[in-house]
Amino acid sequence: MTKQFQNALFDYLQIKIVADARPEDDAAKKTSEFFYSVLEEDYKLEDLAFTKDETMYHVTYTMEGKTKKQFYDREAVEQLLAAIEAEPRYGK
Repeated sequence: MTKQFQNALFDYLQIKIVADARPEDDAAKKTSEFFYSVLEEDYKLEDLAFTKDETMYHVTYTMEGKTKKQFYDREAVEQLLAAIEAEPRYGK
């Protein structure tokens, strides 16, 4: 797994969290959809799903016929959402 793929997956996860938390944010939704299409088209990723616990996001996906799992620090993933919500012009 390349660093470029890991970054693309992390970037998608960050914006997906923002889009889910802010359903009225069309820009976040469109960006999330774009990042997902990059994962599908450039990396042939399928069946992407994620869960979270107190400290981590657990991401599962299929690539090249193999199911794989990746873990990301919850605080790092949610940092973009926190930054947006802390900005008076965009926060809730």
